Order: sequence, then C-alpha cells, then structure tokens
Amino acid sequence: MSASAPPPPKPPALRAARRLRTPRALLWLALVALLLAVQALLVVLTLRYEESLAQERTEDVALAAMGEVRRHAQRLLQGLQGLQRRSDQADAWARNADALLHNQPEIGRIERRDLALRVVEAAESPFRDPLYAHWPRSGTDLEVEAACAAARRRVAPVFARSQFVPLTGGLGVEVVDVCMPMQEAGQMVGFTLASLLLPQLLDEIAATGLGRRHELSFVEGDGTRLARSGTVRGAGVFVAERLVDLPGASLQLRADAVERRPSLIPNLATALVLGLSIGLFVVVLLLVRDSRRRARAEGLLAEALAFRKAMEDSLITGLRARNRDGRIVYANPAFCAMVGWSADELQRADRPPYWPPEQADEYQRRQAERLAPDAEPAPAQEGYETVFMRRNGERFPVMIYEAPLVDRVGKQTGWMSTVLDVSAQRRVEDLSRQQQERLQATARLASVGEMASLLSHELNQPLAAIASYATGSLNLMAEPAAGSAGAGAADADLLAMLHHALERIAEQAERAGRVIKSVHDFVRRRHQAHEVLAADLLIESVLPLVRLQARKSGVRIEVDVVQPPPRVKVDRTMVEQVLLNLARNGIQAMEADTPLAERVLTLRVRLTPGAQGARWVVFSVGDAGQGIAPEVAQRLFTPFFTTKAEGMGLGLSLCRTVIEQHGGAMDFENLPPRPGSADGRAGGTEFRFTLPLQAPRAAIAAT
Repeated sequence: MSASAPPPPKPPALRAARRLRTPRALLWLALVALLLAVQALLVVLTLRYEESLAQERTEDVALAAMGEVRRHAQRLLQGLQGLQRRSDQADAWARNADALLHNQPEIGRIERRDLALRVVEAAESPFRDPLYAHWPRSGTDLEVEAACAAARRRVAPVFARSQFVPLTGGLGVEVVDVCMPMQEAGQMVGFTLASLLLPQLLDEIAATGLGRRHELSFVEGDGTRLARSGTVRGAGVFVAERLVDLPGASLQLRADAVERRPSLIPNLATALVLGLSIGLFVVVLLLVRDSRRRARAEGLLAEALAFRKAMEDSLITGLRARNRDGRIVYANPAFCAMVGWSADELQRADRPPYWPPEQADEYQRRQAERLAPDAEPAPAQEGYETVFMRRNGERFPVMIYEAPLVDRVGKQTGWMSTVLDVSAQRRVEDLSRQQQERLQATARLASVGEMASLLSHELNQPLAAIASYATGSLNLMAEPAAGSAGAGAADADLLAMLHHALERIAEQAERAGRVIKSVHDFVRRRHQAHEVLAADLLIESVLPLVRLQARKSGVRIEVDVVQPPPRVKVDRTMVEQVLLNLARNGIQAMEADTPLAERVLTLRVRLTPGAQGARWVVFSVGDAGQGIAPEVAQRLFTPFFTTKAEGMGLGLSLCRTVIEQHGGAMDFENLPPRPGSADGRAGGTEFRFTLPLQAPRAAIAAT
C-alpha cells in the first residue's frame, strides 16, 4: 500500500492571520477574566455588607429588648411599692395585689411575708393555674431567703436568681423572684415577694413587634436557654446578646434573627447592573461605528426598494392599496391576474370593476361604512369573505384581510388589503363534505343491515299472532249458528269472540306497522337542516329501534331526562344516528359476560353549568358491561379500528365527527366496579357528548 500524500502547505497570508488572532484572543480572555474578577468581588462585598446590616438589625433588637426588660422590671417595682400595707387599710393589700396581677400578666404570684419570711397573704395570677400547685413553695425558699437578706441590708428591692418551677403535665416555667422590704413608721415590718415569669415577660416584649423577625430568649452564661418567646425560630446566624442588670441579679438576653446568610440569587441585580453598564458602553461604541456606515446604507436603499418591488410582484397573493376615498392606488400583478384587469385600469376606475353588478350597490355601502373616519378598524387577523367577478364574468369567492396604511409620520392614508382566492378551497370543502355524506350513508346502510336481522325476528311475533287470530276468526265463522234452541245466545257469543279476535289482529298489525315505520323514517331521513328540538324528542325517536335489539338481548332500558327538557339546535338525523350507535354498542357490550339481571342501558340528559349559568346539554349512554381495556381506549375513535369481526370501525369516529361539527365534544369513562364485584373489573362504560344549549325565545328577545 502506498503512503498517503502529505498535506499541502498553508498559504503565508493564512499563517500570518492565525498569528495575529492568537494575541487578540489572549487580550479578550484577559479582559473577560478581569471583568469576572471585578464582578465577583462586587458580589462578595455586597453579601458582606448585607450580613453586617442583618447583624446590626439584630443588635438593635437586642438593645431594644433589654430596654423593654428594664422597663417592665421598673414597672413591677413601682407596682410592688404601691402594695405597702398601712394600718388603716387592713384589706387594701389583697385588692391592690389583684389589680397589679391583672395589669401585669408577666407576674405569676405576689406574697406578703413577715420578718421571719412566713407567708401572710398571697395572690395568684388570674391568667394561669396557681404557680406552686404542683411544686411546694418551700422548694424555692433558699433563693428567696438570700434575696430578702440582701433587701434587708440594702433597704431596697433585690431580684433573686432564676429558678425552674415544675407545672402540671410535665411542663415548667422559669421564674425570677423579687423581694421588696416593707416599712411602717421607719421600721421594717415584712417583705413583699413577686414571682416574675420569664416566658411571659418575653411574650410581652415580643408583642411590641420586636419578635416579628427575631427569637428572644433568656440564656445562662454557658448558653443554656432558660426561656424563649414567640412562634419564630432563630437561624443561629445573626445573634446578639445583652446583659440585663437588675438589682441583686443579672439576666442574659439573646436575640436570634430568623434570617440566614444572604444567598447569591437576590444580589445578582448588582452584577446585572454592572453587566448592563458595560453592555451600554459597547452599544455606544457600536453606534459610533454604525454611523460611519450610514452613507453606504443610504446608497443601498434604492437597491432595497427595488428588491421589495420584485418581491411584491412575485407574490401569488393579491395585494391592493386604497386611499381614504376608496380608490385603488396600487395593485400587484397577482391581484391583476386574479381579477383580469390591469393596474392602470383599476386605478382609473371610479368603482372597482371586479364588483358583481348585482351587488355593486351593497358593496359601495359597505365600503363607505368601513372607510368612514369614525369607523373602528377591524383587527388585521380577522378577515372577511366576499365575492369578486373576473373580467370574463366568472364569480369567485375571496378572503380579504385589511390593515391601515400609514405614512412615515404615522398618519393613515388609506388601507392595505391582502386578497386570497379561495375558490379552490371551497371546491375541496364541497368535495370533502360530499365524501363525508357518502361515508355517513355507508354507515347508516350498515346499521340498516343489522336492523333487518332484528326486524325478521321482531316482526315474526306480531305477524304470527295476526295469522293465528285470523284463522281462529275463520273457524268461528264456519261453525253452524242454527239448529238449537239457544241459537240467539250462541250468535251473540260468536260475535263477541270475533270482535275480540279482530281487535287483537288490528293491535298486532299496528305494532308491526310501527316497527316498519320507525326503520323507514330512519332510513329515508336525508335532510341536513338544523332544527331546534327538545332533548327528550331525540331520545324518543331512537327508542323503538333501540328496544328491538334490547328485547332480543334481554336488556332493560332506563331513560332519565332533566325536567323541563332542554332544547338544542341540531341536525336531527345525525344526532339520532349518534344515539343509536352508542345504544347499540352498549347493548352489545352486555351480551357476553353481564348477568341477565344486571343488563341495564341508561340514557340520561343533564345540564352542565358554565360561568353565566347552564350552557351545555350532556347526553350520556351507560351500560353495565366489562368496560374498555386501556389498549383499546387509545384507538377507540380511530377510523377503521374495530374489535368486532363484522364491524367497519367507522361508528365512533363518525359519532365524534358529528358532535364536533355541532360545536360539542365526546368522551367516555369506565364506571367504578359494581358493589360486590369480586374481580374488581369496571362496572360498565359511559359515553358522553355535549351540545350547546339553545336559549328559549323569551331569553333571546330579552337580549
């Protein structure tokens, strides 16, 4: 095998260009890296600034909360000062203590003790259970004795250390006792003790708004939390602590913000502003550069206009422009070829020559209304259809889309129209409609073939009865009526029996006639006109044919129509075909596995409410079969798909097409399993379709 040829040498200009591109790429990379570094630094500084702001807010909340604690403590001491017992007010202490407990919910208990620290009187908070109902008061006397001893020495109130008091239900509360000496005539006569509830105190502080975005708590020196307030939980990121100095004791107050560290997402706006600023600078440079190209662009304007003219002339869609007076000022070649007149002839004509003479006056009136100064312009997307005339006299339909024609200063100078020749489309639609009618006729003939087999079975019974009654009548007439003394009575009985037999013959003949007439009316009904009918009339029209197959299959039919029956505007023949197909499918679905006692076909009519009341009439046909398998349900409405050996696969497809042509929709669902069903299979299938509700005449007149 020969060696491959070496690649050809690169041109010197190409090698030089590549050498120039390498330093330029490095400069661009350096510039991008510098911009990224600056923006990253800006983001970091912004995040740190926001963290410092959040920490400052937490510090401010902690400081404000410390002030609130001191204010509440001062208020407590002032309230206790007012409880000093006087000799001329024996029962004033209890009243004043109750009033103080009502005014300050953070106080759990107030006691009056003698010099030996024995409890003389006590008052409990009305807002909670007694504080020492579960725990003896003597369990906290050690701290109380120390606080009262200090208060006696200082002759001033002293706060004790916080203590945990267990409550009922396994709960507890952190309490701080304050001891205030009582004096009369310069002599100390006892002490007043108040139990301050730390959680309730924090709740009172949080209610002022400080606990909306921060968790407030009292902690010990090692960080153990004694009490907290509010429903919010701190994130532990921004924390501030303050030491609250009280006479004889200190409390460490902590404020913990619910905020977490600022994320990157909310701060991208800063980086975006920087990026937009850089982009603006680049745009300015580009504008300066583009201004130099303006002269060359103006030179290319004539070429662009020529190109647009060529493009308009090559369109197969007709274009015409009219001024404010309705005269044609422009028409492209496609429009001229469409109508058969040249552009000059169209522009010189006072009235468009493509208007049919028999409709020219009507077109003139409509054009005057459309071109009126105060007329509202129709949306360009909403066209209107009309009829034009070719030069040879042929009429053809067109679709016109119009839009205002404005000049360079925004003033409307006329109207620009796009004209489409839709004659070919109308021919295709007519052909499609004819094919659809043939397909529907084929489906109806298939239905008639199936009905013929039912008629042969159903008409056999009334015809056999007619023959039997006729034979009996002939036999009665052949019997001798004379020859015995009771001949008169025998003649009367004979006539009665003959009358009864003839009545039965007439009934059975009428029954057979009704069956034949139902099939005859169904087959011969060809008109496609829409008519307003009550929904129950549609049900009643197909019931005779449905009962034929139902009687043969042992199916019971139930009809449930809302009262008064709603009215719909439909093609009666086609909607009856839909109901008949659905009913026959439901009966056939119950012939195989459904027990005879459970074979029920339900025809139901209901109203579906809309935003302004009832708007739709819902027809449903439900059976008690085995339901529709998922693999069948996916292709149920596909044309020529069928699960029947003799079926064509067009019934449900045509049914959906008919309903959609009426503006409705068709669907189905498998019903839930019947009670007591062991296998859990579906309890049948319900097909539903909707038709627009026809408003009563009174309602139409009212609008």
